[in-house]
Amino acid sequence: MLLQGKTVVVSGVGAGLGHQIAAAVVRDGGDAVLGARTEANLVKCAAEIDPGGGHTARLATDITHEDQCRALAALAVERFGRIDAVVHVAAWDSYFGGVEDADFATWQSVLDVNLLGTLRMTRACLPALKERGGSVVIIGTQSAIAAPSEVEQAAYAASKGALTSAMYSMARELGPHRIRVNTVLPGWMWGPPVQAYVQFAAHTEGVPEQEVLGRLTARMALPELATDGDVAQAVAFLASDRSRAITGQSLLVNAGELMR
Repeated sequence: MLLQGKTVVVSGVGAGLGHQIAAAVVRDGGDAVLGARTEANLVKCAAEIDPGGGHTARLATDITHEDQCRALAALAVERFGRIDAVVHVAAWDSYFGGVEDADFATWQSVLDVNLLGTLRMTRACLPALKERGGSVVIIGTQSAIAAPSEVEQAAYAASKGALTSAMYSMARELGPHRIRVNTVLPGWMWGPPVQAYVQFAAHTEGVPEQEVLGRLTARMALPELATDGDVAQAVAFLASDRSRAITGQSLLVNAGELMR
C-alpha cells in the first residue's frame, strides 16, 4: 500500500476532489486528517471512507485563519503522532471574469484563500514534517498555464499560478529537511464542478449533455476526461515514498489535452 502508516492532512474536503483524495489515503493504508470550512462535509466524508473511525480525524478549518491551520496540524499529531504529507485542495474557484471587469477586492480575497491560505496551512504542518521529512502536494490548475475558452477565471488562474511559483521556492527551502513540494495540475476533471458546467451549458444551449461533453473530450489525446479519482491517484503517488526523489515539479493530469 502506497501510504501504509502515513498521516496525510487534506484541506478542502467536500464532495469532489478532496473527498476522493481522502478516500485514496485511507484505501492506500494511511490516516487522513480532514479539514474544510463546512463540518457537514467532513462528517459525511469520514463516515463514507472510514466507517469504523480508526483512520480519520476531522476539524472544521478555514485556511484564511492561521490559528485554525495550526489546530488542524495539531489534531493530526495528537491523533496519529505524525504528519507525513499535506495536500492542499481548499480553494476559492467560484469567482468568474477577466481583468477588464475585475473587482480587485474580490481578487485579494481569492489570493488570500488560494495562495496565502495554502502557505499558512503548509507552515502549520512544517514542525511535524521536519521530524522525518515528507511531502507537500498542491492542487493547481491547467488554467494557470493555458486559459480555457469556455470560462473566464482570471483570479483563480492567477492565484494558482502564484502558488506554482511559490512551490519552486518552497522546494529549495524545505528540501534540506527532506520535504518534497510538488503541484498537480488538473485540466477538465470529471467531478461535481465540471458536471455542473456540462449541465448548465447543455441547458443554456438547448443541446444534449453528451454534445457539450464531446466538445471537451475532442481536445484530449485520451478519449475521456480525467476524473477526480484519477487526480487523487496522482496525489497519492506524490504523497508517498515512491516519489522520494521528485520535488519542484508540476504534473498535468488532463487526459493529454495540453502536453508540455
